[in-house]
Amino acid sequence: MATYAIGDIQGCYDELQALLEKVDFSDNDRLWLAGDLVNRGPKSLETLRFLYSLGDQVTIVLGNHDLHMLAVYYGVIKTKRSDTFSDILTAPDAPKLINWLRFQPLLATDEKLGFTMVHAGIPPQWSLKKAHRRAREVETVLQGTLAKEFFRHMYGNQPTSWSGELEGWDRLRTITNYFTRMRFCDSEGKMEFSAKGTLASQPAGFMPWFNHKSKAIRKNHLIFGHWAALEGKVDKANIYALDTGCVWGNKLTALRLDDKELFSVKSKKRYGN
Repeated sequence: MATYAIGDIQGCYDELQALLEKVDFSDNDRLWLAGDLVNRGPKSLETLRFLYSLGDQVTIVLGNHDLHMLAVYYGVIKTKRSDTFSDILTAPDAPKLINWLRFQPLLATDEKLGFTMVHAGIPPQWSLKKAHRRAREVETVLQGTLAKEFFRHMYGNQPTSWSGELEGWDRLRTITNYFTRMRFCDSEGKMEFSAKGTLASQPAGFMPWFNHKSKAIRKNHLIFGHWAALEGKVDKANIYALDTGCVWGNKLTALRLDDKELFSVKSKKRYGN
């Protein structure tokens, strides 16, 4: 039995199947997915249906595109021109798929394997224990009767920093932004949202979240997606960036957690714009 972690699929179903075939994925194997399962690629519905069919074989953390689709489904925001998940919204099994997705976590850890997975990152001031506690705050609301109200307040860049004094929707929005949108931050965890490129685009006073001293990643191997511009290149022995830009015409990548071997397949075309 092997465990494979895969970066942002974003509806690139054909490439996902090619990658699973390349690693000879079987019923005895497990799959970890670092979020952004849907959107911008051509086959979001096929992707979601397939992953749902895997049942307990799959571990997922939610990404910003997944949360955006949920917000659209709940009617709190309209689709963007670049969105490509309308097939899910109108599918006869949409309620089942949406409810399944809504109950996925923001953070996952396997203590036996020694790996933690998040879509975007963990702020440097949080320990792993605190990160799981914060994730659970959001997950409890997302999975409860206030889900629609959560989506109404989810969008926005403020507050940019964590404080234990934060309350209500500001608190939940900040937690969500750390886990699903963060790239650069300062040593106190203040986020900078305008820079989305390579490490060379680092704004003054900020660094990639994983380059700060951090309790959460000091002893743990950590997997994240979200940052396609990195092309999977992170100069940290225990950090694995798995968004290698399949939807942008690059490749889809899997990491076998058991021996840390990487596998990739080329994208069929550039889908995003």
